Amino acid sequence: MKYKKTIGVIVIVAAASGVPLVLNPERSYIVFFLFMAFTYIALAQGWNLASGYTGQISLGQHAFVGLGAYMTGFAWLGGLGGYFHPLNIFLSGCCPAILAVLIGTLLLSRLRGDYFALGTLGLGEILREIFVQGGSLTGGPVGLFLPSGAYTSMIPYYYYGLLLALFSTALTYFMVKSRLGLALVAIREDETAASANGVNVLKYKVIAFAAGAFISGLCGNLQAYYLFHINPQNLFGINWALYPILMCVLGGSGTITGPIIGSVSLTVLFEFSKVWLPEIHPVFTGALIIAVILFLPNGLVRMKTKRAPIGKGGLMATISQILNPKLQKGGF
Repeated sequence: MKYKKTIGVIVIVAAASGVPLVLNPERSYIVFFLFMAFTYIALAQGWNLASGYTGQISLGQHAFVGLGAYMTGFAWLGGLGGYFHPLNIFLSGCCPAILAVLIGTLLLSRLRGDYFALGTLGLGEILREIFVQGGSLTGGPVGLFLPSGAYTSMIPYYYYGLLLALFSTALTYFMVKSRLGLALVAIREDETAASANGVNVLKYKVIAFAAGAFISGLCGNLQAYYLFHINPQNLFGINWALYPILMCVLGGSGTITGPIIGSVSLTVLFEFSKVWLPEIHPVFTGALIIAVILFLPNGLVRMKTKRAPIGKGGLMATISQILNPKLQKGGF
């Protein structure tokens, strides 16, 4: 069964990699659709790490998307790295991750549940206002314009999006399958019990939060390259916070495949509504959120089964696996 899944993943990745070679990347709507789906998959996996597996509901992914986009602009215009430059990409992911460590340590040590969610929402709104009022440094409400003459083809965007989706999914998979993942799930299920049994709750919350911020920053980097215009109202928009939540909930948060299924499904619905329901697109999105919460609270991947138990034997067995190095290789 494991080999079949591996072969299936290889076939899907190979097929996705060949799409721009078969279709015209400048004219094919399929290429654009897959590009957007890859971006949403990465964004949803980032949210899934902090919220789906750790249980810390974040409403602030737009803060990290926007910051990653602005770091792209600052680095490019400042001569630290231009169009798809590795240094530029690295800075766009690291700066949001560093901010997540600083803010996450403060918020997660004091706030839980709804209060933490509102705190992250406030972070995004504060950053947006800072960049709007930033004057010539940030471009103010108009934003920053990047050299659009650098554009040559849709192909680099497509493959960057594909690599970003693969990277975020692989990162989530390997984190979840390690002792770190066991710690995250234990915190999600019963934070008090996890702490009482020696799990450093704050440490692992911050790690998951920062990992999600790093991925979100890379998504902002990709959007900055794609748009060539970094606008605070757009890249700090609340949609970047709501979409990953909706996609994870629809597909199944706390799973590897759930965000992928949810992202692809909602990309189809969003593109359909933009074409056929342009005037009521926001209403459609809001109604969809309500419908998903009411009728698919456990996601598509759990439609026929209940939520899988944690480890073997429930929460306490999971904690035992975390604390016993003989049961799981690696350290924390």
